Amino acid sequence: MPIDPRDFRDAMGRFATGVAIVTCDGPNGPSGLTTNAISSLSLDPLLLLVCFDNTSRTLDAVKRSGRFAVNMLRAEHEELASTFASKREQHEKFEVATHRIEHGVPVLDDALSWLACDVHDLLPGGDHTIGVGRVTQTWTSPQDGPPLIFYSGMLRQTVP
Repeated sequence: MPIDPRDFRDAMGRFATGVAIVTCDGPNGPSGLTTNAISSLSLDPLLLLVCFDNTSRTLDAVKRSGRFAVNMLRAEHEELASTFASKREQHEKFEVATHRIEHGVPVLDDALSWLACDVHDLLPGGDHTIGVGRVTQTWTSPQDGPPLIFYSGMLRQTVP
């Protein structure tokens, strides 16, 4: 018997995940999206994965640039996460996010941490593309704090 996609989403929604913004320098300037589909993959070599919707403008930019960054969000970044999850023009998204270019990719100034990656592989994954990134640089904020999480279909803040 086929599983209803809504049932699948509800079941997976009970798995709390961190929230990040994936950024890259596209042909028309910085590009980015909000995601919770990220994971460390390997320590040798250092690899992570991020899943891109196949219709994502950022996926096209990542394919062209060959690199991307994953910026881990703080609990107070709900509005930023919503902005980067929207279909706004890319330059409008970056107008609300202070950022700089490090290792050829835009990184968010107030992230908990970020990882710069070269594209190692892009693999088909249904209606998504699985991006495997070889980590080339990391940075962790000296100001620790609670992360933004996604749980049960909503952005949420953790309780310390």
